[in-house]
Amino acid sequence: MPADLARALDFMRAFARRKAPREIAVPGGFAVLDDRYPSSYDDNKLIVWTCDDLGATLESSDKAREAAGRLLRAADEVLAERAHRLVSVDDDRLGTAFADAFAAAGYGHETNMIMAFRGEIPHDPPPAERLGLADLLPALRRDWRRSLPQAPDDVVDLLARRVEARLRGADVVAFRGVRAPDGELAARADLYAHGGVAQIEDVFTGEEHRGKGYSRALMTALLAEAAGAALIFLVADAGDWPKDFYGRLGFEELGRTHSFLHT
Repeated sequence: MPADLARALDFMRAFARRKAPREIAVPGGFAVLDDRYPSSYDDNKLIVWTCDDLGATLESSDKAREAAGRLLRAADEVLAERAHRLVSVDDDRLGTAFADAFAAAGYGHETNMIMAFRGEIPHDPPPAERLGLADLLPALRRDWRRSLPQAPDDVVDLLARRVEARLRGADVVAFRGVRAPDGELAARADLYAHGGVAQIEDVFTGEEHRGKGYSRALMTALLAEAAGAALIFLVADAGDWPKDFYGRLGFEELGRTHSFLHT
Protein backbone atom coordinates (compact mmCIF):
# COMPACT_ATOMS: atom_id res chain seq x y z
CA MET A 1 0.00 0.00 0.00
CA PRO A 2 1.38 3.47 -0.87
CA ALA A 3 2.64 5.33 2.19
CA ASP A 4 0.33 8.34 1.75
CA LEU A 5 -2.72 6.11 1.38
CA ALA A 6 -1.78 4.29 4.58
CA ARG A 7 -1.33 7.63 6.38
CA ALA A 8 -4.71 8.90 5.21
CA LEU A 9 -6.51 5.71 6.28
CA ASP A 10 -4.73 5.69 9.64
CA PHE A 11 -5.75 9.32 10.13
CA MET A 12 -9.43 8.58 9.48
CA ARG A 13 -9.49 5.54 11.74
CA ALA A 14 -7.80 7.46 14.57
CA PHE A 15 -10.24 10.36 14.08
CA ALA A 16 -13.20 7.98 14.34
CA ARG A 17 -11.77 6.44 17.50
CA ARG A 18 -11.03 9.74 19.24
CA LYS A 19 -14.51 11.13 18.72
CA ALA A 20 -16.42 7.94 19.57
CA PRO A 21 -17.65 7.43 23.15
CA ARG A 22 -17.64 3.66 22.57
CA GLU A 23 -15.43 1.32 20.56
CA ILE A 24 -16.00 -2.40 20.09
CA ALA A 25 -13.62 -4.88 18.47
CA VAL A 26 -15.05 -6.71 15.44
CA PRO A 27 -13.44 -9.20 13.05
CA GLY A 28 -10.92 -7.33 10.91
CA GLY A 29 -11.32 -3.97 12.62
CA PHE A 30 -13.54 -2.16 15.11
CA ALA A 31 -16.94 -0.50 15.51
CA VAL A 32 -17.70 2.98 16.81
CA LEU A 33 -20.93 3.84 18.61
CA ASP A 34 -22.41 7.09 19.87
CA ASP A 35 -25.71 6.74 21.72
CA ARG A 36 -26.29 10.50 21.52
CA TYR A 37 -26.65 10.33 17.73
CA PRO A 38 -28.22 6.94 16.98
CA SER A 39 -29.42 7.98 13.53
CA SER A 40 -25.95 9.13 12.43
CA TYR A 41 -24.40 6.57 10.11
CA ASP A 42 -20.91 7.99 10.47
CA ASP A 43 -21.01 7.80 14.27
CA ASN A 44 -22.34 4.25 14.39
CA LYS A 45 -20.56 1.89 12.04
CA LEU A 46 -18.06 -0.90 11.55
CA ILE A 47 -14.62 -0.06 10.13
CA VAL A 48 -12.72 -3.01 8.65
CA TRP A 49 -9.46 -3.14 6.71
CA THR A 50 -7.67 -6.45 7.30
CA CYS A 51 -8.19 -10.14 6.68
CA ASP A 52 -6.94 -10.86 10.20
CA ASP A 53 -9.64 -12.63 12.25
CA LEU A 54 -11.86 -12.81 9.17
CA GLY A 55 -10.40 -15.89 7.55
CA ALA A 56 -10.75 -14.22 4.15
CA THR A 57 -8.69 -15.57 1.30
CA LEU A 58 -9.37 -13.17 -1.53
CA GLU A 59 -8.39 -15.69 -4.16
CA SER A 60 -11.24 -17.93 -2.94
CA SER A 61 -14.78 -16.71 -3.51
CA ASP A 62 -16.12 -19.18 -0.94
CA LYS A 63 -13.75 -17.88 1.73
CA ALA A 64 -14.64 -14.29 0.83
CA ARG A 65 -18.37 -15.07 1.22
CA GLU A 66 -17.72 -16.73 4.58
CA ALA A 67 -15.76 -13.68 5.77
CA ALA A 68 -18.47 -11.33 4.54
CA GLY A 69 -21.01 -13.43 6.42
CA ARG A 70 -19.03 -12.94 9.63
CA LEU A 71 -19.11 -9.19 9.09
CA LEU A 72 -22.82 -9.20 8.36
CA ARG A 73 -23.47 -11.04 11.63
CA ALA A 74 -21.16 -8.65 13.50
CA ALA A 75 -23.03 -5.65 12.06
CA ASP A 76 -26.37 -7.12 13.16
CA GLU A 77 -25.02 -7.71 16.66
CA VAL A 78 -23.12 -4.45 17.23
CA LEU A 79 -25.73 -2.21 15.59
CA ALA A 80 -28.73 -4.10 16.93
CA GLU A 81 -30.14 -0.94 18.54
CA ARG A 82 -29.74 1.13 15.39
CA ALA A 83 -32.11 1.42 12.42
CA HIS A 84 -29.19 1.08 10.01
CA ARG A 85 -26.20 -1.12 9.31
CA LEU A 86 -23.02 0.47 7.93
CA VAL A 87 -19.79 -1.39 7.22
CA SER A 88 -16.83 0.62 5.91
CA VAL A 89 -14.08 -1.46 4.31
CA ASP A 90 -10.79 0.41 4.04
CA ASP A 91 -9.19 -2.01 1.60
CA ASP A 92 -10.14 -1.96 -2.07
CA ARG A 93 -9.55 -5.67 -2.75
CA LEU A 94 -11.40 -6.71 0.40
CA GLY A 95 -14.35 -4.44 -0.37
CA THR A 96 -14.56 -5.71 -3.94
CA ALA A 97 -14.47 -9.32 -2.73
CA PHE A 98 -17.32 -8.68 -0.29
CA ALA A 99 -19.57 -6.80 -2.71
CA ASP A 100 -21.69 -9.73 -3.92
CA ALA A 101 -22.38 -11.07 -0.43
CA PHE A 102 -23.42 -7.67 0.89
CA ALA A 103 -25.64 -7.07 -2.15
CA ALA A 104 -27.35 -10.42 -1.55
CA ALA A 105 -28.03 -9.30 2.04
CA GLY A 106 -29.77 -6.14 0.80
CA TYR A 107 -26.94 -3.65 1.33
CA GLY A 108 -26.25 -0.72 -0.95
CA HIS A 109 -22.66 -0.27 -2.09
CA GLU A 110 -20.66 2.96 -2.49
CA THR A 111 -17.05 3.22 -3.59
CA ASN A 112 -15.03 6.17 -2.30
CA MET A 113 -11.80 7.68 -3.57
CA ILE A 114 -9.05 8.85 -1.22
CA MET A 115 -7.54 11.85 -3.01
CA ALA A 116 -4.30 13.64 -2.07
CA PHE A 117 -3.45 17.21 -3.03
CA ARG A 118 -0.53 17.26 -5.48
CA GLY A 119 -0.85 20.80 -6.83
CA GLU A 120 0.67 24.08 -5.76
CA ILE A 121 -0.60 25.66 -2.56
CA PRO A 122 -2.48 28.89 -3.43
CA HIS A 123 -0.76 32.11 -2.40
CA ASP A 124 -2.71 34.75 -0.47
CA PRO A 125 -6.25 33.56 -1.29
CA PRO A 126 -9.20 35.37 0.28
CA PRO A 127 -9.72 33.73 3.70
CA ALA A 128 -12.78 31.68 4.45
CA GLU A 129 -14.96 32.69 7.38
CA ARG A 130 -14.29 30.96 10.68
CA LEU A 131 -17.55 29.38 11.76
CA GLY A 132 -18.50 28.69 15.36
CA LEU A 133 -21.21 26.23 16.29
CA ALA A 134 -23.67 29.12 16.63
CA ASP A 135 -23.10 29.91 12.93
CA LEU A 136 -22.88 26.33 11.73
CA LEU A 137 -25.78 24.59 13.44
CA PRO A 138 -28.58 26.65 11.84
CA ALA A 139 -27.09 25.99 8.40
CA LEU A 140 -26.78 22.27 9.12
CA ARG A 141 -30.40 22.08 10.29
CA ARG A 142 -31.53 23.93 7.16
CA ASP A 143 -29.59 21.63 4.84
CA TRP A 144 -30.67 18.42 6.57
CA ARG A 145 -34.28 19.59 6.49
CA ARG A 146 -34.00 20.11 2.73
CA SER A 147 -32.42 16.67 2.29
CA LEU A 148 -34.88 14.87 4.60
CA PRO A 149 -38.19 16.75 4.32
CA GLN A 150 -40.15 13.95 6.03
CA ALA A 151 -37.76 13.47 8.97
CA PRO A 152 -38.94 14.41 12.49
CA ASP A 153 -37.45 17.60 13.91
CA ASP A 154 -35.54 15.72 16.60
CA VAL A 155 -33.78 13.58 13.99
CA VAL A 156 -32.80 16.67 11.98
CA ASP A 157 -31.51 18.33 15.14
CA LEU A 158 -29.43 15.30 16.12
CA LEU A 159 -27.93 15.02 12.63
CA ALA A 160 -26.91 18.68 12.86
CA ARG A 161 -25.58 18.50 16.41
CA ARG A 162 -23.37 15.47 15.79
CA VAL A 163 -20.82 17.95 14.43
CA GLU A 164 -20.00 18.71 18.08
CA ALA A 165 -18.42 15.25 18.45
CA ARG A 166 -15.91 16.02 15.70
CA LEU A 167 -14.17 18.52 17.97
CA ARG A 168 -12.51 15.59 19.76
CA GLY A 169 -11.28 13.95 16.57
CA ALA A 170 -8.04 15.87 15.94
CA ASP A 171 -5.72 18.50 17.37
CA VAL A 172 -7.24 21.00 14.94
CA VAL A 173 -10.91 20.83 13.98
CA ALA A 174 -11.99 23.94 12.09
CA PHE A 175 -15.26 24.84 10.41
CA ARG A 176 -15.03 27.24 7.49
CA GLY A 177 -17.52 28.87 5.14
CA VAL A 178 -18.10 31.34 2.32
CA ARG A 179 -21.22 33.52 2.21
CA ALA A 180 -23.33 34.75 -0.67
CA PRO A 181 -23.90 38.53 -1.04
CA ASP A 182 -27.18 38.24 0.88
CA GLY A 183 -25.30 36.80 3.88
CA GLU A 184 -26.48 33.21 3.54
CA LEU A 185 -23.83 30.54 4.05
CA ALA A 186 -23.29 29.35 0.48
CA ALA A 187 -20.50 26.80 0.97
CA ARG A 188 -19.00 25.16 4.04
CA ALA A 189 -16.43 22.52 4.94
CA ASP A 190 -14.43 21.05 7.80
CA LEU A 191 -10.65 21.03 8.14
CA TYR A 192 -8.98 18.48 10.43
CA ALA A 193 -5.23 18.43 11.19
CA HIS A 194 -3.28 16.02 13.36
CA GLY A 195 0.29 14.73 13.31
CA GLY A 196 1.30 16.44 10.07
CA VAL A 197 -1.77 15.25 8.12
CA ALA A 198 -4.75 17.40 7.13
CA GLN A 199 -8.15 16.27 5.87
CA ILE A 200 -10.76 18.43 4.15
CA GLU A 201 -14.15 16.93 4.87
CA ASP A 202 -17.90 17.52 4.58
CA VAL A 203 -17.62 19.98 1.70
CA PHE A 204 -21.11 21.24 0.89
CA THR A 205 -22.56 23.93 -1.35
CA GLY A 206 -26.27 24.72 -1.33
CA GLU A 207 -27.96 23.78 -4.58
CA GLU A 208 -28.99 27.37 -5.29
CA HIS A 209 -25.38 28.52 -4.87
CA ARG A 210 -23.67 25.97 -7.12
CA GLY A 211 -21.74 27.03 -10.19
CA LYS A 212 -20.91 30.46 -8.77
CA GLY A 213 -17.38 29.86 -7.54
CA TYR A 214 -18.11 29.54 -3.82
CA SER A 215 -16.72 26.01 -3.48
CA ARG A 216 -13.56 26.92 -5.37
CA ALA A 217 -13.01 29.97 -3.15
CA LEU A 218 -13.56 27.85 -0.04
CA MET A 219 -11.24 25.05 -1.17
CA THR A 220 -8.53 27.54 -2.10
CA ALA A 221 -8.72 29.07 1.37
CA LEU A 222 -8.62 25.64 3.06
CA LEU A 223 -5.59 24.53 1.06
CA ALA A 224 -3.74 27.68 2.04
CA GLU A 225 -4.68 27.12 5.69
CA ALA A 226 -3.43 23.52 5.58
CA ALA A 227 -0.21 24.43 3.77
CA GLY A 228 2.07 23.21 6.57
CA ALA A 229 0.80 19.61 6.43
CA ALA A 230 2.92 16.90 4.85
CA LEU A 231 -0.25 15.36 3.42
CA ILE A 232 -3.56 17.02 2.53
CA PHE A 233 -6.32 14.65 1.49
CA LEU A 234 -10.08 14.27 1.12
CA VAL A 235 -12.62 11.56 0.38
CA ALA A 236 -14.85 11.69 -2.70
CA ASP A 237 -17.63 9.48 -4.01
CA ALA A 238 -16.13 7.59 -6.95
CA GLY A 239 -19.46 7.75 -8.79
CA ASP A 240 -20.23 11.45 -8.36
CA TRP A 241 -19.07 14.66 -10.07
CA PRO A 242 -17.20 16.38 -7.17
CA LYS A 243 -14.21 14.07 -7.71
CA ASP A 244 -13.67 15.77 -11.09
CA PHE A 245 -13.85 19.20 -9.46
CA TYR A 246 -11.24 18.13 -6.91
CA GLY A 247 -9.08 16.79 -9.72
CA ARG A 248 -9.09 20.20 -11.40
CA LEU A 249 -7.95 21.71 -8.11
CA GLY A 250 -4.89 19.42 -7.99
CA PHE A 251 -6.09 16.33 -6.10
CA GLU A 252 -5.07 12.88 -7.33
CA GLU A 253 -6.45 9.47 -6.41
CA LEU A 254 -4.47 7.45 -3.87
CA GLY A 255 -6.80 4.50 -3.51
CA ARG A 256 -10.36 3.35 -2.91
CA THR A 257 -12.50 2.24 -0.01
CA HIS A 258 -15.97 0.72 0.14
CA SER A 259 -19.09 1.41 2.20
CA PHE A 260 -21.97 -1.02 2.55
CA LEU A 261 -25.22 0.38 3.95
CA HIS A 262 -28.53 -1.22 4.88
CA THR A 263 -31.45 0.93 6.06
